[in-house]
Amino acid sequence: MRWFPDDKACRNYLEQLRWPEGFVCPACGTNGEPWHQSRDRLVCRVCRRQATVTAGTIFDKSRTPLTTWFEAAWSITTAKNGLSAVTLAETLGVSYQVAWPMLHRYRVAMVRADRDPLYGNVEVDETLVGGVDHGGKRGRGAKKCIVLIALELKAPKSFGRVRLRHVPDASISSLVPFVCDIVMPGSVLVTDPWRGYNDVVKHGYTRKAINIEDSGDPAHVVMPGVHRVASLLKRWLLGTHQGAVDPVHLRSYLEEFTFRFNRRNSRSRGLVFRRLLEQAVATGPVTEAETIRGYH
Repeated sequence: MRWFPDDKACRNYLEQLRWPEGFVCPACGTNGEPWHQSRDRLVCRVCRRQATVTAGTIFDKSRTPLTTWFEAAWSITTAKNGLSAVTLAETLGVSYQVAWPMLHRYRVAMVRADRDPLYGNVEVDETLVGGVDHGGKRGRGAKKCIVLIALELKAPKSFGRVRLRHVPDASISSLVPFVCDIVMPGSVLVTDPWRGYNDVVKHGYTRKAINIEDSGDPAHVVMPGVHRVASLLKRWLLGTHQGAVDPVHLRSYLEEFTFRFNRRNSRSRGLVFRRLLEQAVATGPVTEAETIRGYH
């Protein structure tokens, strides 16, 4: 990338993103110009502790050059429908064993833990993702991956942000915590009559239950938002990942989809690239075990 020709340029950019008001010592919290030592180490003038801009981030302890990390971030954010680790490896000219951990770590950073909750009118429903088991059960009892979807509704017919979560079942113990975690109390929840949503009213929400069968209209007409998201998610998994859904890594796939969907109207890929790197330096290290076995 011509904007970041070497690792020094990449480090300077990451320092601006991580410490926009100037260096802040991770050990003592002092804000001030550090001493610069060899091997890109920064030394706090107060406590004398050493730090680097990549320590405590997803880049921590990585032997991959920052220029390759930046090129990967650009490829990920400019690919309209995302890309697989195989495609990323071919794009960067690296091995699959290098590309897969990079892509996985970026996916971890894509959704912030402190993001603002959804609010207003919010559609909530579940969908099933994964291969088709011929002859198996359909619906909430099927042996597939259950994904909860919550989507803001905007007047007159547009949609806002989305949140997704992989859950073990569609019971109250799965549905209610999902709603409480990602939807602001006082919002109106548009759901189907499934009893798993019954207790949401105890937590400060108004529930509008729609019986799709009695309405006389198909589900995608009665609850268009969540069904459109479910369709886009399945199409994305099929097109980008050939429909392969490993439950261990499903959460990272859902977070990448959420990141892309919530920035679908962005006119500048450069701003999306910046946002991904901002979140990358604000996200803690991802261990090798989490890369292989998934994170929670």
